[in-house]
Amino acid sequence: MTTTSARATDTPAAQLPDYPMPRTARCPFDPPPALHALQDQAPISRVRLWDGSTPWLVTRYDDMRALLADPRISSEDTHPQFPHQSPALKERRRESRTFISMDDPEHARLRRMVTAAFSIKQVEALRPAIQKIVDGLIDAMLAGPRPVDLVQAFALPVPSLVVCELLGVPYADHDFFQANSKALLNRGTTPQQARSALRQLAGYLDRVVGDKLAHPADDLLSRLAERVRAGELSRHEAADMGMLLLIAGHETTANMIALGTLALLQHPDQLGRLRESDDLKAVASAVEELLRYLTVVHSGRRRVALEDIEIGGVTIPAGDGVVLANDIGNRDPAAFPDPDRLDIGRAARHHLAFGFGVHQCLGQPLARVELQVVYSTLYRRIPTLKLAVDLDELPFKHDSGVYGVYELPVTW
Repeated sequence: MTTTSARATDTPAAQLPDYPMPRTARCPFDPPPALHALQDQAPISRVRLWDGSTPWLVTRYDDMRALLADPRISSEDTHPQFPHQSPALKERRRESRTFISMDDPEHARLRRMVTAAFSIKQVEALRPAIQKIVDGLIDAMLAGPRPVDLVQAFALPVPSLVVCELLGVPYADHDFFQANSKALLNRGTTPQQARSALRQLAGYLDRVVGDKLAHPADDLLSRLAERVRAGELSRHEAADMGMLLLIAGHETTANMIALGTLALLQHPDQLGRLRESDDLKAVASAVEELLRYLTVVHSGRRRVALEDIEIGGVTIPAGDGVVLANDIGNRDPAAFPDPDRLDIGRAARHHLAFGFGVHQCLGQPLARVELQVVYSTLYRRIPTLKLAVDLDELPFKHDSGVYGVYELPVTW
């Protein structure tokens, strides 16, 4: 195969397509059509970001897996060519750095401090408590007025209650941290607004860590406070790590609950199969397929090439930014036959919704259990659940780094 020289294919930035790309309103669950075209015709090509930078966009599944496992690809977001998602997230990196934006060995050292809390064994032990939370919220919905916004009444509270319990953060503060998380993920947030949100969250988590130093309990932030006391971690690092886990621990799962419910309501045959199944393996399979089909983190995995890398017939030069578009990677027909069809019986666990390689999502075991409990309970307990508005009236999160709906009015 002839390898294309990156330098020979340079195109003026003004002529490159903007990324992220717009979705089609009539297909709210599908990646943008332009991504399909690139995957078919130019699977590794340059795009233009919000700041005028022109990183490489990777759109095929196999190329993404190869690059995410390649040590020549860096997650260090301090690199001058790192392709930041938005002004807000670039500001976040200036104010706060965590292990997800570091390379080994520092990445591995810090990640190991919290890995045990998200092990499959530890997370499975939380299943009864998660079930109790889910049942309690459904009880409250059934006893209340209709229609109800499923986002506020159910999708946001489930993971927020779980992560607060896990971390040792008071759930009573959920409005505060949800509002600031939302600001950081919105692509329209200014650097000044992002700085304010970050400092408020950082100050809050620092106070919580301080409280755990004085009054340790059986929670993850208390265990991080022990690391601070032992000199293995600074208090600032512990607060930053707590902020990362708090934001990541509720935002993505909340959007998967709401958007997954909407997708199932729009595919009643698949919803019926899920509702009628009492096989836990079938429920787990449905979760994996919905993760693949929706891929709510739809701004790609961001990296920088440390050396020249030949991939897919293209040479990505050292120092260039790279965006791995996992949403379209999960719709690659080479990896998933008939990829635009939702099929909860599909063997889809090899999807890229949680990334791949050493930086794959730390919290994926917890997210899986939360979604399994939700998807096996909600539709069975409310079998007549339905949308209370037309699909085209729903406010989708086109302006956020995590895709979903801002509101989901439902009734039964």
